[in-house]
Amino acid sequence: MKIGELAQRAGVSVRALRYYEEQGLLSPERTPSGQRRYTEETVEVVRLFQRFYAAGLSSRAIAALLPCVNNGSPSAAQRRMLGVERDRLAARVEEMAHTLHRLDQLITAAATTATTADHHSGAARHPLP
Repeated sequence: MKIGELAQRAGVSVRALRYYEEQGLLSPERTPSGQRRYTEETVEVVRLFQRFYAAGLSSRAIAALLPCVNNGSPSAAQRRMLGVERDRLAARVEEMAHTLHRLDQLITAAATTATTADHHSGAARHPLP
């Protein structure tokens, strides 16, 4: 498939695909006229890149982990790197969970304050008989 079709099917821009190629993450075949040709499997690989990027992995980390994706047999160094990336992501998740909890507390406090303020302002406008 051509680059435009891959971009559409994988949900990325053509520029993103060219960036992946520049970073050594994709190596498409070329037609005699120089057009890029991608396989069906490339759609899922690009989607995986997107998930890795969304999780905060760098292009360098993705490139280092790519052999694990391609052949499923990581070396000892790659296994260590996978562990380091997993630990880093777990720490981010924990930090985000803490932030979410703090936001929930602020929302609850704001709702309580608003309810109290509404109650007091309503009492002044509508005195009891």
